[in-house]
Amino acid sequence: MIGILMGSQSDWDVMQHAASQLKAFGVPFEARVISAHRSPDLLVEYIRDAESRGAKAFIAGAGAAAHLAGVVASKTLLPVLGVPMPSKYLQGMDSLLSTVQMPKGIPVATFAIGEAGAANAGLFAVSMLALQDQKLNESLRAFRKNQADAIAATILPSI
Repeated sequence: MIGILMGSQSDWDVMQHAASQLKAFGVPFEARVISAHRSPDLLVEYIRDAESRGAKAFIAGAGAAAHLAGVVASKTLLPVLGVPMPSKYLQGMDSLLSTVQMPKGIPVATFAIGEAGAANAGLFAVSMLALQDQKLNESLRAFRKNQADAIAATILPSI
């Protein structure tokens, strides 16, 4: 199981792309809105509960100050994949810098801002799980081959 966390309900528009990737590969997940700032006790409780139920990693998306991934990483030894959210005034650069600047010793794997980052975080979680799951590994190989085949089959219109 992968826990998908976001700081606010409005982040779901982006974070659903992580969920879609996990769903496509049959990887169980649960998505929750839990703010690192507004509900820190709930966050710590959720992390402990998810670990006890077999969580393998967390994907955390947050905007602006974007402390969610870092707080999650400080409370678990499981991998944490951070997805910076696009923001109104700084287009997500604030979120990116907040997420990527973790102190030495508390790692967060940080992805691109927005939808591509969320989708890639989902695929990265699949890749991690595929190290120990041969069926998932084969599905991931087929996915990558299909992507490559689609590019190879691309024909540009003539001018």
